[in-house]
Amino acid sequence: MPGPGSRNTLGRPMPKAKDPGKMFRRIMGYVFKDYSKQYACVIVCIILSVLCSLQGTLFMKELIDKYITPYLLDKDTLPNFVPLAHAITRVAVFYLIGVIASFTQAKLLIGITQGTMEKMRNELFEKMEKLPIRYFDTHAHGDIMSIYTNDIDTMRQMISMSIPQCFNSAITIVSVLFSMIVLSRWMTLVTIVMVAVMLGCTGYAAKNSGKHFVRQQKQLGTVNGYIEEMITGQKVIKVFCHEEAGKARFNELNDELFDAANKANTYANAMGPINAQLGNLSYVLCAITGGALALTGNLSVGSVASFLSLNKSFNMPISQVAQQFNSIIVALAGAERIFELMDETPETDEGYVTLVNATEGFDGKLAETLDHTGKWAWKHYHKADNTTDYKPLEGNVVFDGVDFGYTDEKMVLHDIKLEAKPGQKIAFVGSTGAGKTTITNLINRFYDIQDGKIRYDGININKIVKADLRRSLGMVLQETNLFTGTIADNIRFGKLGATDEEVIAAAKLANADEFITKLPDGYDTMLTGNGASLSQGQRQLLAIARAAIADPPVLILDEATSSIDTRTERIVQEGMDKLMNGRTSFVIAHRLSTVRNADCIMVLEQGRIVERGTHEELIGLKGRYYTLYTGNSIA
Repeated sequence: MPGPGSRNTLGRPMPKAKDPGKMFRRIMGYVFKDYSKQYACVIVCIILSVLCSLQGTLFMKELIDKYITPYLLDKDTLPNFVPLAHAITRVAVFYLIGVIASFTQAKLLIGITQGTMEKMRNELFEKMEKLPIRYFDTHAHGDIMSIYTNDIDTMRQMISMSIPQCFNSAITIVSVLFSMIVLSRWMTLVTIVMVAVMLGCTGYAAKNSGKHFVRQQKQLGTVNGYIEEMITGQKVIKVFCHEEAGKARFNELNDELFDAANKANTYANAMGPINAQLGNLSYVLCAITGGALALTGNLSVGSVASFLSLNKSFNMPISQVAQQFNSIIVALAGAERIFELMDETPETDEGYVTLVNATEGFDGKLAETLDHTGKWAWKHYHKADNTTDYKPLEGNVVFDGVDFGYTDEKMVLHDIKLEAKPGQKIAFVGSTGAGKTTITNLINRFYDIQDGKIRYDGININKIVKADLRRSLGMVLQETNLFTGTIADNIRFGKLGATDEEVIAAAKLANADEFITKLPDGYDTMLTGNGASLSQGQRQLLAIARAAIADPPVLILDEATSSIDTRTERIVQEGMDKLMNGRTSFVIAHRLSTVRNADCIMVLEQGRIVERGTHEELIGLKGRYYTLYTGNSIA
């Protein structure tokens, strides 16, 4: 098994195992926080069920010594079966109570377990939505999905089965032990000696299986992550005939999972048969001891028979605890992964400047007050003197000596200085990996810079509430993401409260209306699998329409037309120009038509702006841009 400093197959450090006791207390905290009364009822039901079952076992002594033996010895007297009938009725009533208690326990546990899992999934999803983009860039999506499925399910089994079974076993062991001591101390001593042997074997197996169960859960997440990657990249795999290499890698990961699961279950599954045989040996030794005591007159036959039944009842819960112990270990391993996600540092937001609609809502006719015709304004509340300032949102973005690196050890951008004036179109060109997309990711604070300043209308973007900052920025990515739902729903994703008329207007602006209306269900056409039924160009048009309906003051277009063919690009370019008209736009350029009409073109190389100017100015320099341009490729 890898040590604490090793790495898993995805290249991330494998975390050390957390304190099992702490994990267990945290899990039970979820249960008792909302279901303390219900779980208390479950405990009462378990106690009733155990005691009712024990009462039936102890009745065997009474049945043999008080009824069967006297009736057999006194054959001349007609037996009176009325007391026996009353005793049997009493036992039947106790068994009925036990059945009702067991049913109530099972019913309550269903609600407790499912309610706890629902709450935990909600908290996981809520926390996931608060995590920074950096987290999803460094964690396999399939591994995250495994937390929601496999790890949550192991906790379900622990809460609904393992813990109640262990508590049931504990009550059974205590009550049976007390009853055995009352019946025969010598036979009890034999039983305890054998139980000590069983516990020693169980402890050894649990110690060796536990570490492999933890490894198994981590490897299961790794395998799921790899499967997710392979499903997503099937087209690439087939195009490059990577099937055999993919299978080889999967076999390697699957073998590692097999090794962990095999070692874990080898120890775990051995506990049951070993404890069963030790239990049988304990039964035989008790039978011999009890027979000797009965023959010497120190113990009644009924006591021996009743004790042997108790012996089985005593050994069985120990075996059950050993079996459930494995489930608890797996659940704690899953809980470790769940709580690691829950404990991840959420995206911080120290901003206090908010975005308000200058023409609607509580601010009334704010646009007139500001002598500004724009729709949006920045609202700055000053706590010191309890005053509020408003500033028009104009779309002026300034980078002032910005340095950035995904890690502090390696900078990606160096001393970036640029200004995008309101309504200007700024294009970024350069080789792959030059830092074009990184710059746009800094504007909306997907990542925070190490040095320098980024100002939006003269306001440091660190002072702007992130949600409001991003609300003011429309973004169209090269890789489209469509969600399960209708076409209208996907366009409305940019503005959830948009009317049907606004949806259609946005689609027309992006020139998507023509192909949408030709679909059998038009705007009500259902999309699944990231819009797999549409062409890449059509999917991109919907992404552009989604940005259009948001009506943002600033646009970021990350090679938005790179996946659209030349004919489709001509159709969409008009809509793109309309969308960018009057808005500050940042365009990561892929095609010449996107770049030539830009107000300023930034040429990046190795994280630095090496040239800047209009198309004509840069061509005249005959520098890096000229080389890219004459090579018919600028991105």
